[in-house]
Order: sequence, then structure tokens, then C-alpha cells
Amino acid sequence: MTRPPVIGPIAGPILFDLDGTVIDSVTLIRESHRHAVRAVLGLELDDEALVINVGRPLMEQMEHFSPENAEELFHTYRTWNHANTAALLEAYDGVDELLSGLAAAGRRMGIVTSKSHDAVELAWGVLPDVRARFDVVVTADDTPRHKPNPDPILHALAALGGRPEDACYVGDAPFDMQAGRAAGITTIAVTWGFFSRADLEAEGPDLIVDTPEELLAVCLGGA
Repeated sequence: MTRPPVIGPIAGPILFDLDGTVIDSVTLIRESHRHAVRAVLGLELDDEALVINVGRPLMEQMEHFSPENAEELFHTYRTWNHANTAALLEAYDGVDELLSGLAAAGRRMGIVTSKSHDAVELAWGVLPDVRARFDVVVTADDTPRHKPNPDPILHALAALGGRPEDACYVGDAPFDMQAGRAAGITTIAVTWGFFSRADLEAEGPDLIVDTPEELLAVCLGGA
């Protein structure tokens, strides 16, 4: 599949996924899955199998591994994840400059994540400067349905007074692109997160970008 066409400048709010897009939680999440699956199920899965459903709410990810053991997997994951967040969560190079550039241009920004509220607060504790950039944060606790449904994106837009046709949603997962498309919002996929370019191309996003610098140019000028 060829690269999607260049889009025009985004006039309205810019919404972001969190994990794998704004913060580098790839190692943290992958190893949290590995620990849970190993401890509860006694399985050793490869990296791709471990993160195949990242972007959906955590319980749904655990149900994929084992419906009958999902509750135990869920709690085992969360215990290990929360204990290791400070050690394994990192910032992405260039994202601070991306967010600073958007803020300097007066752009309103929001987070739409499948993380629970308490997990998001742990992340902000490690990277407090990131939280200050966003006007709204929508977590898995804020809407009855979450990605790949459009509800959390529409919830964030309502909070910001934005319209889907003027805004965009930026994410690294197929579920992000599916949710954005369902919401009628411009979808921008980034390649520095959990999923490959081929995985993202298969979802037909409006644009795929490879660096935060490219994303900044797109959002401000359609470059």
C-alpha cells in the first residue's frame, strides 16, 4: 500500500493517544504483559503476540490471552506495571518539542487513552511536564465504550468545543485509527510506537508520519 496523501493543516483540537505515541511505554507494557502471561498461564509468548491488542482497555487485552483467567491476569499485570512504571517509562525524543510547538501556536490538545485513570496518573508522576501540555485527558474510566469505538474521541472533542471535521487524532495503533475513523476525525498514524508501518497502512489512516518533527509540520501547516 502506498503512503496516504498529505493532508491540509489541522484547524481544531489535536488529540493524542498516550502509550506509544506521547510517552515511550513500549518496554513497560510489553514486559508487564510478559510477566502476567508467564506468572498466570505459564506461557512464553513472542513480543508481537504480547502487544497485539495494545490500545484497547486492559481487561480486553487480558481476555484475549485467556477469558477464564482474565481477572487474575489483569491484577497481575497491574501490580507489576505500577511497581515498574518509574523505572521503565521514558520520554520520546522530539515529543517535548512537538508539544511545545503546538502550544506556542495556541493549539488545544487532548489525550484519549485506554489506560485507567490511576495508571495515567502514575505516568504523569514520572513525566509531569507532559501533563501540563494537555487541556483534557480522557481515560478508560470516562466513557462506557472505548477504542476502537469513537466515544472517547467524541467525549474529548466535546470537552474542547471542537468538531471532528476540524480536528485530528494521532496514535500508533490500529485501534486508534479505527476509533478516529468511526468518529469522523482526521487520523494520523505514527511509526515510533508499538505497531509496524504495515499494520498502520492496513487501517488506511489519512497520514503516516515517522518523526515528531514531521507531525508538527503537518499539524501547523500541512507540510
